Amino acid sequence: MQCVVCLMWIGTQPSFVTSFSRRPSGVCPAPSSETERVFSGVCEGQVGEPKPKTIPRGVCVWNMECVPAVLDDLEGKKETHVEDPEHNVYTRFMKAHRCYDLVPTSSKLVVFDTSLQVKKAFFALVSNGVRAAPLWDCKKQCFVGMLTITDFINILHRYYKSPLVQIYELEEHKIETWREVYLQDSFKPLVSISPNASLYDAVSSLLKNKIHRLPVIDPLTGNTLYILTHKRILKFLKLFISEMPKPAFLSQTLEELKIGTFENIAMVHSDTPLYTALGIFVDQRVSALPVVDDKGRVVDIYSKFDVINLAAEKTYNNLDITVTKALQHRSQYFEGVLTCQAHETLEAIINRLVEAEVHRLVIVDDHEVVKGIVSLSDILQALVLTNGDNGTA
Repeated sequence: MQCVVCLMWIGTQPSFVTSFSRRPSGVCPAPSSETERVFSGVCEGQVGEPKPKTIPRGVCVWNMECVPAVLDDLEGKKETHVEDPEHNVYTRFMKAHRCYDLVPTSSKLVVFDTSLQVKKAFFALVSNGVRAAPLWDCKKQCFVGMLTITDFINILHRYYKSPLVQIYELEEHKIETWREVYLQDSFKPLVSISPNASLYDAVSSLLKNKIHRLPVIDPLTGNTLYILTHKRILKFLKLFISEMPKPAFLSQTLEELKIGTFENIAMVHSDTPLYTALGIFVDQRVSALPVVDDKGRVVDIYSKFDVINLAAEKTYNNLDITVTKALQHRSQYFEGVLTCQAHETLEAIINRLVEAEVHRLVIVDDHEVVKGIVSLSDILQALVLTNGDNGTA
């Protein structure tokens, strides 16, 4: 199995490269030239040589053969049938599979050194099409955290004053400076998981720590192999769901199972200032805000991911614009708000989420008035931890 690992740092840091010297077989030495050569990646079955492109110094990519130190032959491994209740089937499935099973044959991983400027880091997220990156501390010689779009939102909301005043902290601060300010007295260690840990442990960690990305780190080399997400885990489960016994609760409705959030829904209007929307993200820790009209009907949705467009277009110095104006800068085609209704079955909701590859559905009534939101974390909580029973593990 091969993965493309993209490592980013400022300047030439010998210690940074040395930290990866204990690499598994198949890892090529890190490039040492002033201008690095970046390859598009090697996938199994790819014909011909990968086409290189030149990028500024400070970015390194090499192919890595992802082989954990201990790995059973998972292919062809038959699960022993256990006479347990049907509603435990997804829990048993998650406990029987490892995080390594979800690591793709070929993938790109972007890593930031904490000495990188914050602004450059967010621009790099945009240019590489990723939503988060592990942070490497050269002094400590280990991964210390993750840089995500949430950090970008927190920086904008904390330091924005007006369109006439430049956000100095975003322009000049390094990642390590931001971490010192943000963490202050509350130390938050990096939450990670071993490739040999079960998917059940991964789901538990994601939900318990209320995070959306979980780095899979090889305990022997300290290398990050992949970033696990709710979406990836649910998609993996969906591949095998037809081969498993169907629990009765899949045919029950969201309303009956009480899955999702139905009270105190965070929403904005079309004329809500963008700065206000960012404040809701920060204070209520939600990942998306339905945009509603004066009758409460959903007309759009503003998610955390949409905020990164401010970095892409360098328009983050004016947060007084409306949410509607900000949504005009979407970098990807938007098909419209994906909705569902409380009387739809859990099975139908899972299918819609996986097929549409979205993180949430807005729950509406017959008049498109917002009644709630159901997210991927709600679904995994119900399938794996509570087994369809309201809060019963």
